[in-house]
This record gives sequence, C-alpha cells and structure tokens, in this order.
Amino acid sequence: MRSPSRNDACWCGSGRKYKACHLRRDGTLRPHAPGPTRAVPEEIVRPPYALTDGVPVGPPADLIHPDDVIDRMRRTGALAAEVLRAAGDLVAPGVTTDEIDELVMSLAADNGAYPSPLGYNPSGANPYPRSVCTSVNEVICHGIPDLRPLEDGDIVNIDVTVYREEVHGDTNATFLVGEVDDQSRRLVSVTRQAMLDGIAAVAPGAHLSEIGRAIQSRAEGAGFGVVREFVGHAVGPAFHGPLQIPHYYEPRLKTRIEEGMTFTIEPMISVGSPAMAPLWDDGWTAVTKDGLPTAQFEHTMVVTADGVEILTAQPDAPDNTLDPVPVRSAATG
Repeated sequence: MRSPSRNDACWCGSGRKYKACHLRRDGTLRPHAPGPTRAVPEEIVRPPYALTDGVPVGPPADLIHPDDVIDRMRRTGALAAEVLRAAGDLVAPGVTTDEIDELVMSLAADNGAYPSPLGYNPSGANPYPRSVCTSVNEVICHGIPDLRPLEDGDIVNIDVTVYREEVHGDTNATFLVGEVDDQSRRLVSVTRQAMLDGIAAVAPGAHLSEIGRAIQSRAEGAGFGVVREFVGHAVGPAFHGPLQIPHYYEPRLKTRIEEGMTFTIEPMISVGSPAMAPLWDDGWTAVTKDGLPTAQFEHTMVVTADGVEILTAQPDAPDNTLDPVPVRSAATG
C-alpha cells in the first residue's frame, strides 16, 4: 500500500481527504521527557545479561527444551500474560506510558520476576532503559515509555517480557485509546488474526516459512503491509535465541519445526508502507517511514506432538492453545 497524497481519501475511512483528516497527525510522535529511573529490588534474580552490562554472553541457546524447562516457561508465561492484561487495563486517554512502565515494574517485582527489557544491551552500545516497550501509533516496536500522555484515538502496543525461574515469557498486544477510527480498529483486528494464522501453521515437520506465508497472506489480503526488519525468535532461558521466524514468506528458509521448540510469533502490520525510517536517536525506537500506524500481537509458544501450546495465553481463556489477548478499548472495556 502506497503512502497517501494530500488529496487522496484518508486511509482511516472517514471519507475526507487525507489533508483534511490525518495529515497533520500522522508521524507527529517525538521523544518526550523520560520518567524517573526505577531499580529492581536486589532480591530479584537477574538474567545473566543483567550481570554483564546487558550484553548476552555464553554458548548458543538450545532450540529444544526438556519438560522441566517447559514447565517453568508455562508459569513464567502465565505471569507475563497477567502483567500484560493489567497494563492494558491501565490504557486510557491522559495516562502516560511511563505510568504503564511503573506498573509493569511493580507487578513483575511483586511476583519475584525481573522485567527482561530493563538494561538489555545486545549491541553492547545502548542498554534499554525501561521495563516494558510501549509503541504508539507509527512506532513499530521498542518504543521507550515517557511522560507523553496517551491521546484519544491513539493505538498503543505494550510488549511485556518477564524473567523468572531462569526463563523468559514474552507477549504483547495492541490496545485502543478511547475512540479510535475504523481503519485503525481494522488494522488491530487483522494483526491479531494474522498472529493466529501464523500460530495455526505451527506443526512438527512443517517449515518455519509457512508461518510467514500465513501471516503475509492475511495482512496483504486485507490491504496492509508486513514489516520485515523484525522477526519472531527463540525464547526460553535466553531472551532471544538463534531461531528467527520471519512474518513474511521466505522460501529460502528450510528449517523444519520440531517438538520442544519454544519461540515467539509477533507480526508487525502497517496501514501504509511497511518501510522503516532510521531509528530515533535513542537507538531503539523504530517508526514507519510514512508516519502511518502499525499494530502488533505476540505470544510465546512451545511446539507439541500435535501442534502448539500457547504459554502466554490469558488465564481465563477457554482454550489454552489459540486464544490471544482480546482487542479491547479503554473507552468501552
């Protein structure tokens, strides 16, 4: 989908021209003042990278995990899901993403967990400074919480990862802030379904590329784009393991899915072009080049003998295999 010109119909479906509707708003996010620095209580067990200035060290992570690791991942994943739900419940016009960060830090610590993003520094140059990623509107991912209040009509992705029992649980969802235009609602809904389509493609013996094929088909079939710079990944004792899962079809990817693998599926879907602008000066915040919105959903999962089990499903989900965080609005509940 190309970026709209001034006289095109606005992407949001309002029926007005782009110049009279979203033009003045799209791409207007700027870095805001950060909130206070928060420290994890000393008694909380840190992931290994927190003891090496955030830089992961050690041998490559295993791709297949035994039952005891999976059991720990179930418990940690359940906590990540609870924290995400609580963070989503906080979303409303006027709430700052720094307040969301404060809540995530508090809930993680109260449950004996370390917020995995805090201090993570895979490049060795720029440790992530907060406990959660909050990506608003055109921010694709890795938005850093700050003192900007959320505004009516925003969408915000909240990406929660916690470390407990020596494993990580990683999950995210996109939430609606107040009254959101129909196209942004459709973007969120299609992104959620694209994640589910990718999950449904997981089976022992299938190629990893089938996950991306399913996601791309859903997104592009709805007229949206698939961001290619960021992918799903192995997760477990390591925050980001060596396995990579593109959210688009990559025919050269011949890796087969095996029982016992644990990884994330986390598509980032765009209203306009999926092309990414240069990172902000903070070294983390990724935004769309055209300033149009993106949405994202994510689950951590384990491959089973007959398919997949979601490890970050919501506690009250009727089916613990394919039920995602529900799309919800702070205005309607």
